[in-house]
This record gives sequence, structure tokens and C-alpha cells, in this order.
Amino acid sequence: MNKTDLINQLAERLDGDKKAAQTAVEGFIDLVQREVQRGRNVSISGFGVFEKRARAARTARNPRTGEAVKVKKTTVPAFRPGKYFKDVISGAVKLPKATAKPTSARAAAAAAKATAPAAAAAKTTRAPRATAAAKPAAAPRTRAAAAKAAPAARTRAAAGKPAAKAAPAATTRATRATTAKAATAAKTPATRRTTAKAAAK
Repeated sequence: MNKTDLINQLAERLDGDKKAAQTAVEGFIDLVQREVQRGRNVSISGFGVFEKRARAARTARNPRTGEAVKVKKTTVPAFRPGKYFKDVISGAVKLPKATAKPTSARAAAAAAKATAPAAAAAKTTRAPRATAAAKPAAAPRTRAAAAKAAPAARTRAAAGKPAAKAAPAATTRATRATTAKAATAAKTPATRRTTAKAAAK
């Protein structure tokens, strides 16, 4: 934003009066320059301080050649931002919405302080309610799930037991059948031999 942009935006807040906006901006700049040149500080609460600072003589270096250059003592203008300005830039404080009526920095800071505790209190009151509502709802669900899971486990276990018992019974029956077959197979040749011997006699 340059000086013209600043005048145009200020004119929007002054009902489109560009002359009044230009006079205000240029008058402000002129007053600050004159006061700081006299050695006085221009302090604007919530914004900052324009001041005059003295710099002692020093030796500097030419960046192109690297040669040492002596610099005489001089005075320079400086701006020191205020606390509210720093808080706005850092994001600790939110700026109010721009309106046609200008608000002072003190009023904006007071409004920000008033809204901050209210927002914090709202957050703290909402959080316990949400957790309290969530805990009772979670308890019945887990109990119901546990109740449902317990019969399922029992039925699975019950189904597993007869299978385990039936397995040995099936094996014993199979072994008995095989032994019986072996016995009958062994008996049939013996009976044939005995019948053959009787016929020969």
C-alpha cells in the first residue's frame, strides 16, 4: 500500500471525500516529521512511538570494494511499535471489523480482552458437557457388546466340545471296523483249509 492507496481507503471511510482524506494523511505526516525533527516523540497509544535516535560515529565497509569507510555520527528517525500493535501482528489479538466510525486502539483492546475470557469460558463449559454425555453412552454400548460377545463365545466353545468328543469316537469305530475286517479275512482262509482237509480224508 502506498500513499495514494492509503488516501483512497481512508476516503471510503469518510463517505468518499478524497480531499478530506488527503488533507488528513498529509497533515498527519507533516506533523510527525516536524515534531520528530525538533527532538520530540510522537506517541500514539495502541499504535507506537515516532522518535529521533542518535547514532554514534563508526567504521563501516563498502560492500562493493570492501574498503573501510568512516561514518560520522548522525540522527535518524525511528518507529517503536506499541503493545497492541505487536499483539495484532503476532495474532494474539483479533482486529475488529472495519466500520465507518473509527474506533480507538484502547476501545479495540478492551473489546478484545472482554471477548477472550468469554470465549475461553464457553470452551471450558462445552468440553465437560460433551465428555459427560459421551461417557454414559459409551458404557451401555460396551456392556451390550460384552453381553453379545459372551453367548457367542459360549456357543462356539459348546460347538467345539462335541466335535472334540466325536472325533475320538469316530476313530475308535474306525479301528474296530478295521480289526473286524482283518479278523474275518484271517478266518476265511482257515475255514477253507479245514474244509479241504476233510474232503481229502
